[in-house]
Amino acid sequence: MCRICGEALDIDMESARFASQFMDEGLLCDDCRNRPPKFERAVAYAVYRKELREMIHLLKYERMSGVAKLLGPMLAEAILSIESVAAQDLIVVPVPLFPSKLRQRGYNQSELLAKTALAEVQRTRPDWRLSLEPAIMRRRRDTRSQFALNPTSRYWNVKGAFAVDRNSIRPGCEVLLIDDIYTTGATARECSRALRRAGASKVWVATLARAQTPRVPVAMWDETRTISPQGFG
Repeated sequence: MCRICGEALDIDMESARFASQFMDEGLLCDDCRNRPPKFERAVAYAVYRKELREMIHLLKYERMSGVAKLLGPMLAEAILSIESVAAQDLIVVPVPLFPSKLRQRGYNQSELLAKTALAEVQRTRPDWRLSLEPAIMRRRRDTRSQFALNPTSRYWNVKGAFAVDRNSIRPGCEVLLIDDIYTTGATARECSRALRRAGASKVWVATLARAQTPRVPVAMWDETRTISPQGFG
């Protein structure tokens, strides 16, 4: 497994043992080795499938905001996995929606997940200071839905789509970025780039689910109906 993004590595055990002699900090996938992301590590609760997939769909597309209360503790588990390596004072930033999409959906599912997850983390780790600050970052461009795009198109779709006010972020701080699903990492990479440029020293990424491309397909959804799974393109 890639030590940065969590991608499963398609290598045999003998190759892994050989490589580990030269990489004490762990192995890297091709993407993270060729294009190192601006975040330190991406963690997720589980693979995007079965019941978890259905619950995420209810939250995002059926306007069932109460599902976030059930999903929050799951996301909290992922967040807790970086407790030993992240700072003890973290700014938590959910991936923002474009204003028109926010009005259409009625809420930002990533922000709801962040709120419920942080409540659980603070209940079990009261000394870990996590401050939710959703206004730090905004989506300044109404991007296309990522599900229908291949990895290259996903990169260009979100390129420059996020902005961070330098006056709203403390230079040198560490940020925890929250989203619902990590697919190819294009959104996490672009958000992290904006946060680092604004002054963050490190960015950590925590999502509820992770899609193991191309092994686990993501269903294509719009706001009113489901389209059959088509993979990642």
